[in-house]
Amino acid sequence: MKSILHISDPNVYARSVGAPELHPLVSVIHYDEVSPVHTSLNRYGVYGLFIQRNFPKNLTYGMKMFDAAEGSIFAVEPGQIGGKEDNGEELYISGWVLLFSPELIRGTDLEARMKEYHFFSYFSTETLIMESSEWGRIIQMLTQLRHELQENDDSPALRNVILGYIRLVLEYCQRIYQRQLSEEDNASSDILKRFHNLLREYYLEGRQMETGIPSVRYCADQLAYSPRYLGDVIHKSTGGTAIGYIHSFVIEQGKNLLMNGHNIGETALLLGFDFPHHFTRLFKKTTGITPTEFLGK
Repeated sequence: MKSILHISDPNVYARSVGAPELHPLVSVIHYDEVSPVHTSLNRYGVYGLFIQRNFPKNLTYGMKMFDAAEGSIFAVEPGQIGGKEDNGEELYISGWVLLFSPELIRGTDLEARMKEYHFFSYFSTETLIMESSEWGRIIQMLTQLRHELQENDDSPALRNVILGYIRLVLEYCQRIYQRQLSEEDNASSDILKRFHNLLREYYLEGRQMETGIPSVRYCADQLAYSPRYLGDVIHKSTGGTAIGYIHSFVIEQGKNLLMNGHNIGETALLLGFDFPHHFTRLFKKTTGITPTEFLGK
């Protein structure tokens, strides 16, 4: 079984890298002060922004692997798995981390706003690349927020101040995200995102429990395209097929369920398969290994 750090609250990660604990619901870490550090494969129960000049190579994010751009922001949300297993190597990292608990924003306007920040999605494997002025302003805000946490005891007034800083940092991230999005110059990208969001909503709403794995025809109908046109767009955008994209999405959800402690039978049921061996067969076809082999890696 893979070694996973369960970040159930912001200070779990702070303790893992030797950073001070400043507040029960939020952590602001300056990597330059705690490096060298070891990497970790994390299961997040918190929201996080990793704002760094340099990142470890070959990070995983869901079922994908990627290299983060220098001088960028990598965002995670509760329920996601990402990072890199500790291989014993010590790394010197320059940058900051902002982690905050969902409890901090519960019942606030920010809680409702979070769903609009699409840069937290698994679909966004591109980090948010900052301009030099944005780097300076965001780091200034984190520095000021850390001073507030260091100098004041927890109180409703302090939490309002914390929320103000977090809102502002997230709005900077949203501006960067929108800028990068506007640089994508074709409609295929928009259709692919809508296709992905449709699959995401399908599973968030639990439709698979009644109707099983979504089909290409179902997705095409929901997007108001013919199955053939949708297939052509997906092939143009990814080089693969629409059904292949659906299967990859489903297996991504399956990996998360397995790594969160569900057995193969439970995972198959939660994904909408009629029988566990159907899930095992698709898992092997998509990844090249069985679920059992995946858990034993």
